Amino acid sequence: MKANVLALLAAFAFALGNVLQQKGTLETPAAGDDPRFLVQILRRPVWLSGAACQGSGWVLQAFALDTGSLIVVQSLTTMSLVIALPLGRRITGQTVTPRVWTGAAAMVAGIVLFLSVGSPTGGTSTPPASAWWSAGLSAIAFVVVLGGLGRRRQGATKALLFGSAAGVAFALQSAVTKIFVTVVGQGLSEVLSSWTIYVLIASALVGFVLQQSALKTGVLAPAMASSNAVTLFGSVAFGASVFGESLSSGGARPTPAVIGLGVALVGIVLLAGAKPPQASQGMPRLDELPAAEGRNGSRPSGS
Repeated sequence: MKANVLALLAAFAFALGNVLQQKGTLETPAAGDDPRFLVQILRRPVWLSGAACQGSGWVLQAFALDTGSLIVVQSLTTMSLVIALPLGRRITGQTVTPRVWTGAAAMVAGIVLFLSVGSPTGGTSTPPASAWWSAGLSAIAFVVVLGGLGRRRQGATKALLFGSAAGVAFALQSAVTKIFVTVVGQGLSEVLSSWTIYVLIASALVGFVLQQSALKTGVLAPAMASSNAVTLFGSVAFGASVFGESLSSGGARPTPAVIGLGVALVGIVLLAGAKPPQASQGMPRLDELPAAEGRNGSRPSGS
């Protein structure tokens, strides 16, 4: 129960953090394809506030993972998208239509069904090295493919692909966090000699760049929906393949739990169809502005 409460608190922190960070990314003068915006956001107080919320969410999630199942904790933190919708409507002017609310309701219903019927179990706390190598290499492959496709797209599709790639990195980060929290109490020397700290840093940096690129498109729902969906299902995959977690306990049949995940996925797909706020107001999105244009709209000579 304690792990579930911590996971829900983490979901709220992640939701507020994502909305504030998106506001910060949209305020930067550099376009979405210009990596300089990743430096410019560091000078935006609103983005830094969002980063603080994200950091708080990670700490709460880590405490939840210390005692709870990876699958359960990640399922609950996925609800951050539902929490972010009203926040995004107020803070960044997101368009929240009946389709979006329907998707949010379906996602919540699917997750509740999954948790109540699936009864995920904790599995082992000491996975073999071969399981980690398989999980790590698979994550790298998915990130490279999804990130490469995202670079060649625009708008909501770009947000979906970058968000999905970020979700893979975050799923790996969550899986490693479950091991990392057991190392922290053993002292600094043990932390620095453990492979987990370096995988955590690498996955966090990769996820950070991809998630900010997804938020930079200006479309909150597809960016968060894809990231949350892939983080959830990636965590289910890592929980099963690395920690040996199962979707049911005892002799229960896992079919209803799988149906619950399917309903949640349908909800996330509906959420991914949300329209960008600027489009509804007849204004171009930042990622649609010509890259060669300056801030005053003039083109540099020679272009």
